[in-house]
Amino acid sequence: MSRITGVSRLLVILGDPVAHSVSPAMQNAAARALGLDAVYLPLQVDGAALAPVIRGLEAAGVAGNVTLPHKVAASHLLIRLTGIAKAIGAVNTFWSENGRLVGDNTDVPGLVDALAELGAGDVWIVAGTGGSARAVVGAARQRSALLLVRSRDPARGAAFASWAREAGVEALVDDGRAADVAINATPRGLKASDSSPIPADRLRNVPAALDLVYAPGETAWVNQCRRSGLRATDGRAVLVAQGAHAFERFFPDQRAPRQIMAAAVIEALRR
Repeated sequence: MSRITGVSRLLVILGDPVAHSVSPAMQNAAARALGLDAVYLPLQVDGAALAPVIRGLEAAGVAGNVTLPHKVAASHLLIRLTGIAKAIGAVNTFWSENGRLVGDNTDVPGLVDALAELGAGDVWIVAGTGGSARAVVGAARQRSALLLVRSRDPARGAAFASWAREAGVEALVDDGRAADVAINATPRGLKASDSSPIPADRLRNVPAALDLVYAPGETAWVNQCRRSGLRATDGRAVLVAQGAHAFERFFPDQRAPRQIMAAAVIEALRR
């Protein structure tokens, strides 16, 4: 589409922060490529405003995505969740059905796609216990993977591993055993000064790494992993895959143009 009109369909991404997100560039490129009259916008929303904002979007029939730190909170605010979103208690995609918002977690199939591209096996280390880590649990459940949980707070890590077991995943606090892939599901990496989410000595003999954070030139952790000989990719692989799955929720009669979406992400990260 060349311009926004009074009948253009509005899509949004809710987050705090959200200015760094390249989802608008990706989703708008997809809509343009398919000639859809739609526009996708970022909305900075803090925790206190999340509930009234979602109620307003529901009243207006607006679809969209949820990013950090609202994925868990959003799962409690929607009238219906898909099976996987309900199982892991985290939402990143929502759309309107019969005047009410439905929530899904397309991070899960996005993660499955990205891990398959990395050739990941079935023992995963995950750093983090938030909404993104819950998506890793969902992917582990689909892949029947063993999950080794790391957290800066040992009690929180143990509680998360226990919750993951209740969600149907074989999970335990990281005990140092051999693993096939290391996954960063923390926000560390958004800033160049951030420390590594998983220490280098834990990555010895781990062949692959997936960072759910993305950044221009890729994240410092991904570059460090590559220098150590790991196959590694940052969050753009998951971003494009989950974004394609989300696009097909917004427009169920369309097939997401993944190559165009990936090109838009690369271009946006150059700016």
